Amino acid sequence: MKEPMEEPEVLYEKRGHVARVTFNRPAVLNAMNLHMHEELAGIWDDVENDDEVRVAVLTGAGDKSFSVGQDLRERAELDRRGTPPSTFGSRGQPGWPRLTERFTLSKPVIARVNGYALGGGFELALACDLIIASDHSVFALPEATLGLVPGAGGAFRLARQIPLKTAMGYLLTGRRMPAAEALRLGLVNEVVPMDELDTAVTAWTDAVLRSAPLAVRAIKEAVMRSLDIPLPEAFTTPFPQEQRRRNSEDAVEGPRAFAESREPVWRGL
Repeated sequence: MKEPMEEPEVLYEKRGHVARVTFNRPAVLNAMNLHMHEELAGIWDDVENDDEVRVAVLTGAGDKSFSVGQDLRERAELDRRGTPPSTFGSRGQPGWPRLTERFTLSKPVIARVNGYALGGGFELALACDLIIASDHSVFALPEATLGLVPGAGGAFRLARQIPLKTAMGYLLTGRRMPAAEALRLGLVNEVVPMDELDTAVTAWTDAVLRSAPLAVRAIKEAVMRSLDIPLPEAFTTPFPQEQRRRNSEDAVEGPRAFAESREPVWRGL
């Protein structure tokens, strides 16, 4: 009798210019092990290199959890074997550079948060460009309560995305942030009931796809690279994606379509 094939730990599909990446360990609330990170590295490479992909959606299987972050049982076993403890960043570890360190990823990534986004799961959501969450979602960085640090960028990104004192309150105590509070703080873009989550995410991906793909990439690059430089310097910084957009057919197509009262046809060229 043939043994049933094991389910992949990460699902990846591409349809209509949208790439969908799904953590697929719902039995453990989509906790992430090293094998998953290895798989994800190849997936993010493909998202970046496939010009047919214009936007990616990152989510977790099931309706309970986006991801609860690092698989702590695996971490405990690594500690037992004498594997050196991790710190900030993933250089030298499986799957590097992980999404949290892919600072030049040009395609926008939308986090579809469907429940728990804890630890590394929250850090991955923070690394995305947009977050759409179900109303039962909960965010937290509990690392301090476990003798750890939010090494995948949570300590850095949370303090940049919400007020500093508020961020410190969550970082130093590990307390949980309900979806409604995340929305109030401007950390997520939209919160909807679980049965409306896919509709909301589709509305956002459709909106991104109506924009010119090269313009989207140029804007993302300019925003992310200019966050920590003075404004006058930002105006004179050469942005490669902007140079590509400026010299593209799409830069001509947009104004032409407007003048001709028709929808633009983006070619990404």
